[in-house]
Amino acid sequence: MAAVDPGPDVVVVGAGPCGLAAAISLERAGFRTLVLDADCVVSSITQYPTYATFFSTAEKLSLGGLPFVISESKPARRDALTYYRAVVRHFGLTVRQYERVDAIEGGAPMFTVRTTRRSGETRRIACRAVVVATGYWGSPNRLDVPGERLSHVTHAYREGHVAFQQPAVVVGGGNSAAEAALDLFRAGADVTLVHFGPAFDKKIKPWILPDLTNRIADGAIHVRWNSRVTAIHGDRVDLVDADGETSEAAADHVFLLTGFAPNVELLRGAGVPIDTATGIPSHDPTTLETSVPGLFIAGVVTAGYDANKVFIENGRFHGDFIAARLRGEGPPAAPILSRELDT
Repeated sequence: MAAVDPGPDVVVVGAGPCGLAAAISLERAGFRTLVLDADCVVSSITQYPTYATFFSTAEKLSLGGLPFVISESKPARRDALTYYRAVVRHFGLTVRQYERVDAIEGGAPMFTVRTTRRSGETRRIACRAVVVATGYWGSPNRLDVPGERLSHVTHAYREGHVAFQQPAVVVGGGNSAAEAALDLFRAGADVTLVHFGPAFDKKIKPWILPDLTNRIADGAIHVRWNSRVTAIHGDRVDLVDADGETSEAAADHVFLLTGFAPNVELLRGAGVPIDTATGIPSHDPTTLETSVPGLFIAGVVTAGYDANKVFIENGRFHGDFIAARLRGEGPPAAPILSRELDT
């Protein structure tokens, strides 16, 4: 039999920065809040490359008014992990890590959230409202080709050392793929970049593109434009170009850096319609309440497939809209609608 929790007022699903920010807003509004995550706190950031530095300044990544103090203008991955741990401690948030939410049942005025802990224990949590802030991480855009789940294939990139003096294929044409290709090259890997388009995406960081272009020009990084992977084997990938010509590329390591899609299965299971064209769950943008009363969304899941619309910088304000709705108040001042990129 599943253990039954006495129940908080609100359950927040997802302990990423936007989920934590929502919990802070809800607690400040007087709602007892429980945060659940299938992984650790801000698990998506743990998957960033070890060398990663954020686009944004520390101020724009801070939560709840707690200063994010670092010596540099922009935080690195380790700075962010340290800061978000401090956020949980400072605000006294109740966060249960490694407890997966399996289903959201019922509706206002009482929901039941069904969970499974890593030990296998199941729980049923009663609450008045639920906020889904599951983000993108964990649901990559898969190629759906044979071999995609082999052990040397990954949708994340940490560092290039693992491919020293070995052939590595990077699939993608965005910032993640560009940075990974350069890092692998500097770590001594034999790098081939594969992209279905004729050039890199338009939003490549301006300080990265010249370096990458020069490495391609001098042959240090190989590139296959207008090409797609059709199969992955233990030591190579099969490719086809826009003209239907097939070829191979040696690959002891394969990095599929093709981005992520929003994780909306919990919402769909709870009865929230998902727009097939945009991937956006049905919701009121002024309150972030879905078509299921009492069930809210926060963070990047509100943007659907448009990964360049919602980030920590503006998603951190979503909890204020939700708290206002639950208190029966008017919405707060509108948050930033698009990201400000620092260069």
